[in-house]
Amino acid sequence: MTSSELWGRATAERYDDEVTERSSAAFLEPTLAFLSELAGDGKALEFAIGTGRVGVPLRERGVPVVGIELSEHMAAVLRRKADADTLPVTLGDMATTIIPGEFTLVYLVYNTISNLLTQDEQVECFRNAARHLAPGGRFVIELEVPPLRSLPPGQSAVPFDVSDHHLGFDTFDLVEQILVSNHFTRDGTDGRYRRGNSRHRYAWPAELDLMARIAGLELERRVADWDGTPFTQDSTQHISVWRKPV
Repeated sequence: MTSSELWGRATAERYDDEVTERSSAAFLEPTLAFLSELAGDGKALEFAIGTGRVGVPLRERGVPVVGIELSEHMAAVLRRKADADTLPVTLGDMATTIIPGEFTLVYLVYNTISNLLTQDEQVECFRNAARHLAPGGRFVIELEVPPLRSLPPGQSAVPFDVSDHHLGFDTFDLVEQILVSNHFTRDGTDGRYRRGNSRHRYAWPAELDLMARIAGLELERRVADWDGTPFTQDSTQHISVWRKPV
């Protein structure tokens, strides 16, 4: 078992409602087009597949998808959308769980590699991706660029959402590279707020490139979003593609 926090039943049951915008067909189209092009005629493996926000529509697009998921409750929500024959899911962590088969694409979306809270575990995630890839296959990660440029000197917190229904801010441990995402979300109409937080290990693109080299992978492409916008020093996230040499 890795250091990833295990998402329980309550979190899994409300997850899809909390990512409704990111689950729309319009939002997902660039993601699905990007991933399906890389998968080609082969199979795709999604690490931390969750409730299937990406994996299910990618399968419906014609790409054979297999998933690994740590939380049985997240996997149970996915199972309402696709049966085990359509989209097989193995319970386990993304750094050490090995499943049969060879894949042209392994991918991680929406900052999920940051759920691994140590550098060693993140390196093992890259190695696990390489183990599952066919020669010439790709490993894809979607990850936020650490927003440390927004951190005022002497402070350890940065707000990222202030709205009527949600207050979100991140706190940082700059020594351990740990980010804690804090959320206060309004539930119902009684004015009460539900508090939640999650821990993440942030990593810079250059650090991920070194992890990839350790795993025997080579950087092929880095862009700022699924539409392929060029990655610059002002980009807030990146989509990175590493290739397993033939």
